[in-house]
Amino acid sequence: MRGTKVLFETVDLVINPGEKVGLIGANGAGKSSLFAMLRDNLHPDAGDLGFPRTWRLAYVAQETPALERAALDYAIDGDVHLRSLEARLAELENDHGNESNEHGEELGNLHAALLDADAYTAQSRAEQLLLGLGFTLEQMSQPLTSFSGGWRMRLNLAQALMCPSDLLLLDEPTNHLDLDAILWLEDWLKRYSGTLVIISHDRDFLDGVVNTIVHIDERKLVRYSGNYSAFERQRAAKLVLAAGMMEKQMRQRAHLESFINRFKAKASKAKQAQSRVKALARMEEIAPLRAAAEFSFEFREPANAPNPLLVLDDVRAGYTIHTENEPDQQKVIVKDIQFTLQIGQRIGLLGVNGAGKSTLA
Repeated sequence: MRGTKVLFETVDLVINPGEKVGLIGANGAGKSSLFAMLRDNLHPDAGDLGFPRTWRLAYVAQETPALERAALDYAIDGDVHLRSLEARLAELENDHGNESNEHGEELGNLHAALLDADAYTAQSRAEQLLLGLGFTLEQMSQPLTSFSGGWRMRLNLAQALMCPSDLLLLDEPTNHLDLDAILWLEDWLKRYSGTLVIISHDRDFLDGVVNTIVHIDERKLVRYSGNYSAFERQRAAKLVLAAGMMEKQMRQRAHLESFINRFKAKASKAKQAQSRVKALARMEEIAPLRAAAEFSFEFREPANAPNPLLVLDDVRAGYTIHTENEPDQQKVIVKDIQFTLQIGQRIGLLGVNGAGKSTLA
């Protein structure tokens, strides 16, 4: 429960090792609360929830500290075990007050542990992660304080992917990514060997990544095999089946009630009427299976419109930077734009974050 609201009630669910699970449900249904329970930030009011204690858990932090730490180092920090080994090694190597062989055995064990932790490929692995998420090599050496909120969330995602894990929890990981980064992340998650649970409203992304869907429905967790498209087909079939069963039960109920009302006063039929009263009482009412709330919208046809609708000729746009005691600076985001928009065209506007999509719009 959250406050007085019951999110889950008598739920049973098993997720098998290696499965890639899409967790879906309406806003407020309890997706993030379930993640919080898996992270041990919330606790169930009843029942048991857990996974093997030997499993390593990774998830995306929601806050990014304003540090002067370089982006590349911050990404590598996601591997907490590696960083703890490095810190201990540095501590021993800087301990000049002891004889050189005093910590010899521990130093040997540390170097072996660092080898097992792939310490010597950590920087290249982190660089590959950051390149995939849209960072340039130049940006990797820049401090966290130089990045906007969206780029900092990418760095938090890089930390989660950098962390060796058996269970990876991702909550809307595509929110701050452009198309190239989304496609890269989809490919990375396909190759991920652990167990993945992902919250996303991007059906194409879910179709490309997951092999199981868990749907939060009427305070239950309902499991479906396959990707999101397979879930939609199975869910639609369940709705049709449930509607048919409900209609059949309503006909049976109406028939029983009709018989009871007709013959309950007749002595010759009283026994049969009483039998049907008991059958009616035993009949378990089938609850309606409701479809997700649908919504639709449409653009009204214009009475008339010019063609072309829009012509941009040598356009540039940006914003003005105001600095105290210094002249204003013009920051150009897009320039030399030549563009004509014809009636009926459907255009996708693509570009990396900060390229000027919103400025042009």
